[in-house]
Amino acid sequence: MMHRAKLTVVAALLGISSLAHAANTGIDLIANEKPIDTPKSAEAAAKIPANFKFVTPGTLTVAIAVLGSSPPFGTYARDNKTIIGSEADIARLVADGLGLKLKLVPSAWEDWPLGVTSGKYDAAIFNITVTKERKEKFDFATYRQDTLGFYVKSTSSITSIKSAPDIAGKRIIVGSGTNQEAVLLAWDKENQAKGLKPFTPIYVTDNAASSLALQSGRADATFGPNVSAAYQSRLTGNTKLVGIVPGGWPKTANIAVTIKKGNGLVNAVQASLNSAIASGAYIKVLDRWAEASEKIDHSEINPPGLGD
Repeated sequence: MMHRAKLTVVAALLGISSLAHAANTGIDLIANEKPIDTPKSAEAAAKIPANFKFVTPGTLTVAIAVLGSSPPFGTYARDNKTIIGSEADIARLVADGLGLKLKLVPSAWEDWPLGVTSGKYDAAIFNITVTKERKEKFDFATYRQDTLGFYVKSTSSITSIKSAPDIAGKRIIVGSGTNQEAVLLAWDKENQAKGLKPFTPIYVTDNAASSLALQSGRADATFGPNVSAAYQSRLTGNTKLVGIVPGGWPKTANIAVTIKKGNGLVNAVQASLNSAIASGAYIKVLDRWAEASEKIDHSEINPPGLGD
């Protein structure tokens, strides 16, 4: 009864019933509590530097986004102790591939940089985007694209927003001072130079206000980080994706496992991720958290990032 009560609370917070949650959307937090495992990769394990000292021997200690986070990134299971979410699943794949146990440490965003550089954590998996500045202190092994998504009401007649002309005359919800706002303003400038109608930015204070504006017809679309919007879209069925833009527009951007620079572990982590991609476990993780649209074909070490 206690588990059912907790599920009801979670479902209420998400704005749907537990039945609709499982039957209509394909996302089931209870089912997602079951780990997705992948075999140990002898190649990946062999790339762990011989003199590397893990925080705890035989264990990969990972700073993870749970504090102040939410699905798909991180949350607690029904026991209020076990961490679940896409970031926890990726961490497990990495540890499995390296033949290590896994320890997840709930951390604040402000804590992971010092924690990684000081050796408090072996790695951070925190929806961290690769940037030129961060590469000065950290090594990165990519595991997901960083993308921005346009979403409209599920019954909207709009089918595609992928380039500047598509936003002409539209009312679009966007965060003030964000990279996505910069994209829209650049597109709008291009449009107006061509004599097209300007778009109207709509600024809201939270997700609830954004949803209300879209569902009531006061806005035509929303534009923001794709991974969170994709999760909510699949969860509720109230919105649909009509366009994706690289998070580092006009350049691509990537999300990566973050490791202390120069300690050599990044090579093993990359090999472990590529092994999980090859085994099929990786795409299972992304799919069950509605992140499959951001999949990568292979992990890269320190690719060009924002600012390069």
